[in-house]
Amino acid sequence: MKNEIIHRVFDFLKEYPPFQMMDMEDLWRIAGEVQVVYVPEGEILFSIGEAPKKHFYVVNDGAIQLYQNDDTLVEVCDEGDVLGLRPLIARSPYLLRAVAGEESLLYAIPTDIFEPMMDKYPGIGRYIATNFAVGVGNKYSRSTHSAAQSGVSHMYNDLINMEAHTDPVFTGSETTIQDAARIMAVKKVGSVIICDQNKRPVGIVTDKDLRTKVVAGDVLKAEPVSRIMSSPVWCVTPRLTLAEMQMAMLRLKVNHLVITEDGTSDKPLLGVISAHDLVVIQTDNPASLMKGIQKATTTDQLKSLRHILDHMIARYIKSDVPMKFIMEVVSEINDSILQKTIELAEKKLDADLYKKIEYAFVVLGSMARKEQLLMTDQDNAIIYREHPDIPDIKDRLLVLAREINDCLNEIGFEYCPAGMMASNPAYCLSLEEWLKTFRKWIYEPGEKEVMMCTIFFDFRCVYGQSALTEELSQFIFKSLGQQEVFLRHLAQNALANPAPLSFFRKFVVEKSGEHKDNFDIKLRAMMPLVDAARLFILQYQISGVHSTIERFTALSESDINNRELYIFAADAFETLIRTRTFHGINNQDNGRYIQPSDMDKMDRIQLRNAFQPIDDLQSIIKVRFVL
Repeated sequence: MKNEIIHRVFDFLKEYPPFQMMDMEDLWRIAGEVQVVYVPEGEILFSIGEAPKKHFYVVNDGAIQLYQNDDTLVEVCDEGDVLGLRPLIARSPYLLRAVAGEESLLYAIPTDIFEPMMDKYPGIGRYIATNFAVGVGNKYSRSTHSAAQSGVSHMYNDLINMEAHTDPVFTGSETTIQDAARIMAVKKVGSVIICDQNKRPVGIVTDKDLRTKVVAGDVLKAEPVSRIMSSPVWCVTPRLTLAEMQMAMLRLKVNHLVITEDGTSDKPLLGVISAHDLVVIQTDNPASLMKGIQKATTTDQLKSLRHILDHMIARYIKSDVPMKFIMEVVSEINDSILQKTIELAEKKLDADLYKKIEYAFVVLGSMARKEQLLMTDQDNAIIYREHPDIPDIKDRLLVLAREINDCLNEIGFEYCPAGMMASNPAYCLSLEEWLKTFRKWIYEPGEKEVMMCTIFFDFRCVYGQSALTEELSQFIFKSLGQQEVFLRHLAQNALANPAPLSFFRKFVVEKSGEHKDNFDIKLRAMMPLVDAARLFILQYQISGVHSTIERFTALSESDINNRELYIFAADAFETLIRTRTFHGINNQDNGRYIQPSDMDKMDRIQLRNAFQPIDDLQSIIKVRFVL
């Protein structure tokens, strides 16, 4: 009977991370040590401040709710989720209260049996670090949509990569304590690494050692530094994320990690990093980039900062950071770059004049939807309010717009091939002219008008008077409520690209041209979801949501009959934008065209699964708009 239970546990765990990262022999050993725990509805599994148990849990069936001290529900853990990780990392009291939301069956996994796996399998360490930082969640088997809402951004906001080693301060074991203290004082560091003749680390001396063992202790400062050093030292490899370093420091209960080539003391010293360093040495994280943008005084500086952002995106993608967070970060930084560009342009031309003009610089398309991760072409426009004392407002704004568009091009945002930019007189209009333009598009819809609306209905103010865009939005919603015919035209357009799979479940690829045999992920997979989300948002007149993921999330709350479909569609879009970004980074292009043969089987399956909601959404469109 016991063997049968072990088989069941094994078959369950192998489907979920981090257990699916282990080989069969190790997983079988873990399964043999699992305790099956039944938790009735309402029972508390552990409480805030309670000392951690000697095991953590995996939910087999049911749901465990996690609450903060103020009774705020943080997360609901269901099948395959891992919780109660503190004994694996910090060995400190629980920070959340776990309550069974319904009858639940859990697998309790002993910490001491599982802990060696963290060193054996690097992927497990990264997974545990992620879950520990967030507190809950399962980033691999569950949707990134759920993970992104659980507070993961606080951990990923500080991801770093130790490509550049710190300059280590070291000395030999025969150096006197007094000389070692002098070295630390001259170098202005809080620790010194003690090395052998081959520069291999054998110990570490910190400020704390000097205070407790020499100043307040009985060790003489003339004695060799080896008398007070802590040994052995804890070593790590050069390429680690902040999360992994934080996890190592917490688990080992140390404040310093020594960097060597292979993460052991058998190799020469490369660097040393402290808990304080993790806070102050970061140079390519969102906070640092934002500070750099605020201080920038030239386009070249902004270009360099945008280049750093590209590296940060690549690192986030590699580290499996939830796309929702990546998109929010990149959108904020892109907006800041654009805002600084406009400020510099105003200053160069006539800052005092432009302060008198009421105008809004708006972005369109993917940037308006906060989905422009890779460097693509710019789409923007200007809305302004007429002013009797400034008769040549449009001409002044066109001069400004040309300066802005030119600077953005220098930074890396290419000119729009179709000329949809603020420097085009057709897209630098007064509010009254924009209202007239949208009125024509909505009340006299043709193929061109509908096409223009699919672009211009996604707009967002990034600089200037947001009230102008709000007035325009209110006009659009009011007009659509009186013109159902237009929504039918928009719905018909949303059906232009069906799910991109052939009868034999193969990707529909380009048949000819420059991208022959490539899959157009933007046109065939992303746009059907973008168009459907926009259509339904307009139909339900939901304002203030811009990204496709945000729109599907809002729709899941407004249309409960199709709630699961909208959540599925949000998850699918995250998969698609991650895939496009990944290939764009690897191929040094915009990621639009993908060669399916270059993808491994798992990636192809995930991508193909992301197509599933397209058919269902388009079926709803056909029925709802009688097409």
